[in-house]
Amino acid sequence: MKKEEKEKLFNVGEIIRRAKSVQGFKTDTQLANYLGISRSTLCNWMARNSLDFPLFLSKMDQVDFNWLLTGKGVATQSRQYCDNPLAKGEIEMLHTPKSTEMTDDRMVTLYDISAAANLKTMLEDKPQYALGKILIPNVPACDGAVYVSGDSMYPILKSGDIIGFKSINSFTDVIYGEMYLVSFNRGGDEYLTVKYVNRAEESDCIKLVSYNPHHDPMDVPLSAISAMAIVKFSIRKNLMM
Repeated sequence: MKKEEKEKLFNVGEIIRRAKSVQGFKTDTQLANYLGISRSTLCNWMARNSLDFPLFLSKMDQVDFNWLLTGKGVATQSRQYCDNPLAKGEIEMLHTPKSTEMTDDRMVTLYDISAAANLKTMLEDKPQYALGKILIPNVPACDGAVYVSGDSMYPILKSGDIIGFKSINSFTDVIYGEMYLVSFNRGGDEYLTVKYVNRAEESDCIKLVSYNPHHDPMDVPLSAISAMAIVKFSIRKNLMM
């Protein structure tokens, strides 16, 4: 990943600035004391553009992680929880639309994406891959939910988290900078990934970008994509039973 691309997506200085703001701290020393680390450690995090996520986020459990890490959404939200045999945990909105979407308590079908060849196959034969339904409070309309695997979006998403999605009919409807489920073919193999979608230099491609800086971005031709769905919410694994 190019340095400028990494810093655009993953900016520890901005994360720390938001952390100080939401906690009402004026100085780095105040934040460092709150985290239980030295000011020099905090400065090293900013210099390396890296931080101790488990420690940092454990101290920010009342803050919306999506806002803290990306600046999207609002700093704090009323807590919403899912309590179901299939999923138990805190619900976090990952897509903040410019226009208000109607939200309500909804029955969302949880699918076994690992059993399908790709997202398109799963969407075309939904009953075959359905694991059951989850009653989720105060979420916008979506087409279903699946488990996350891998660490490309860590710490916003962790392996085992559940994400809710809404499929799009045309790839020209993509909202750049948002998180998507993308099913595509490369080298004769089918891949399904959760990534941010950005503009690519080539007009017939999109750029898939991870939040985890250890994963490089990739350009994918639109012709290789079989299905896409915008990610609406997540249910965090750290609260699941």
